[in-house]
Amino acid sequence: MIQNTRFITHEREKLINAIVYFARNTRYLGKIKLFKLLYLLDFEHFRQTGQNVTGLAYSAWKYGPVPVALAQEWEELESDLAAAIAIRPQQVVDYERQAVIALTEFDDSHFSRRELRIMAELVNKYGEEYSPKMIDVTHAENGAWAKVWNDGEGFNQRISYDLALADDETHRDAILEAAEEYQAIVNSARG
Repeated sequence: MIQNTRFITHEREKLINAIVYFARNTRYLGKIKLFKLLYLLDFEHFRQTGQNVTGLAYSAWKYGPVPVALAQEWEELESDLAAAIAIRPQQVVDYERQAVIALTEFDDSHFSRRELRIMAELVNKYGEEYSPKMIDVTHAENGAWAKVWNDGEGFNQRISYDLALADDETHRDAILEAAEEYQAIVNSARG
């Protein structure tokens, strides 16, 4: 079967532009804060629609949810991401963090109004915060990460997007059905 690279390219463009958006619209954006913002974006959008935004899969690590593919790319960015952002060392009090700097303008043409609204809400809520202020949100008791992490027993296990939905979510079955249909399309496009 032939792989639909157009679909994969679209996911990648959304990921890159989401990173650019957060780099342009937040302060103190390092790797940890970025990973948390992407997680919140993807899981909130899934909670509302049954689809994530970036195409990333997240795993439960000790300090929170990690988009493993992006974490693996972090030290040596692919050329498309390296053209859009730079990662520069920045001294913060007694340690050095990696600051994410946008090199390009944000292109909103890849996003739906809902996706743009969620990103704006995240910037409004966390734009001026350091990453430790976001820990309570991504580590929420009975949240997706906490359910998988399970006091370390779930280390490096994938965090299912289904966990974004509460068991008593009004439209849970419809959202899960939409998610299943969307995943079938994704799998077909990937070949």
